[in-house]
Amino acid sequence: MLIRRPRGWEIPERLVTPEAVALGRGVARGAAAPVERRAVLAGGLAAGFALAGAARAEDAPPAAPARNPRYEPGRAVTGEREATTYNNFYEFNTSKDVVRQAQRMPLRPWTVRFDGMVERPREMGIEDILRAVPQEERVYRHRCVEAWAMTVPWSGFALSELVKLAAPTAGARYVVFETAQLPAVMPGLRAPFYSWPYVEGLTLAEANNELAFVATGLYGRPLLAQNGASIRLVTPWKYGFKSIKSIVRVTLTDRRPTSFWEGIQPQEYGFWANVNPAVPHPRWSQASERLLGTSERVPTQLYNGYGEFVAGLYTGLQNERLFV
Repeated sequence: MLIRRPRGWEIPERLVTPEAVALGRGVARGAAAPVERRAVLAGGLAAGFALAGAARAEDAPPAAPARNPRYEPGRAVTGEREATTYNNFYEFNTSKDVVRQAQRMPLRPWTVRFDGMVERPREMGIEDILRAVPQEERVYRHRCVEAWAMTVPWSGFALSELVKLAAPTAGARYVVFETAQLPAVMPGLRAPFYSWPYVEGLTLAEANNELAFVATGLYGRPLLAQNGASIRLVTPWKYGFKSIKSIVRVTLTDRRPTSFWEGIQPQEYGFWANVNPAVPHPRWSQASERLLGTSERVPTQLYNGYGEFVAGLYTGLQNERLFV
């Protein structure tokens, strides 16, 4: 008799998003006081989606990379419309509707600076980065600290490849990322209660884990501005605010950084931010999550279902606040 044992990321079939919803209907950082909102009011949805999918001259789509089957998510892909019109991007505004404002952000030229404890500080254009790394598509589950979730196909490359390009020197222990600051097109930068720029960090071990990913595309096309173009981080076992958007700087250091939300509210948003249904946010439960597109509530999984890939990273760190 064949006994099938489900993998850590699999969920019961009854919880899978219906195919009609996933195929017929088209992230994220935590807020200091996040609230759940509906994606977009019906009256403005069509216009917003048109903008979300609008092609720019500098975004001529390259050949789509092959999908890596190792990371199948165990549930249906979220509709593209939901994933591209429901976004946290506080440099633009504090609502989920940032599509129109985000279209003003220039995506080319785009450069990333490597500095800190590296062999040679330098800048690389996004085109040069992409020519230097093997690319693929991965479908990942995404879990926001606000308790909503989606499942999306990212294209890009392993974060370990970006670490290689940075060429850290001996003694480097952390990778720090910084988001673009463009005051002319990002009105949110004028908010006095936030300490810009947006900064996030990982240990070097986390950055070199096979699950850590750098996204430059989504749904088979170049990454849209509201989703973090031209280049963003994807860490699917952590809450979404760790997956920093629109990266312009990568710094190697031997000191643990204080990330953006940790600096504002350290009791609510810590350095590690791994997903755990048993550890509530100070102001709401993390035991379940709301799926974009259907609003169905499903159980949250430890490490967002990716424990088999990442749990070993945290051995011996039981005294750390790993799940906040």
